[in-house]
Amino acid sequence: MTKLLRMTAVAAAFSGLAALSAPALAQDVTGTWLRENGESRVRFAKCGEAMCGTVVWLKNPAESKSKVGQRVFYDMVASGANAWTGKAFNPEDGKTYSGKMTLSGNSLTTAGCVAGGWICRSANWSRSN
Repeated sequence: MTKLLRMTAVAAAFSGLAALSAPALAQDVTGTWLRENGESRVRFAKCGEAMCGTVVWLKNPAESKSKVGQRVFYDMVASGANAWTGKAFNPEDGKTYSGKMTLSGNSLTTAGCVAGGWICRSANWSRSN
């Protein structure tokens, strides 16, 4: 009986370790997101093996250098649980930056970075679909 109890305890311990090491399920960033300033919406969708973000709405298209249909995030690949890295295009200056984004529920933070990711400018988004 003692041997059976030891085997049960060992099996339970291994089961607990396996559960701790299981990868967390990533949240889905697919959909339309409204920028915190209310000026634009970007739709994220699969593009090949990566995620891409395209401008789908602008509050004041005449005042913006962005254009509806313009891709502003591309080659965004998973870099951790609810995190992606790739490229971010800034229509305001016409430059492409190293991009990253993180998702937490219905909040998305995107960033364009320089200097190897040390200097970043971020924007917050809320799910709008």
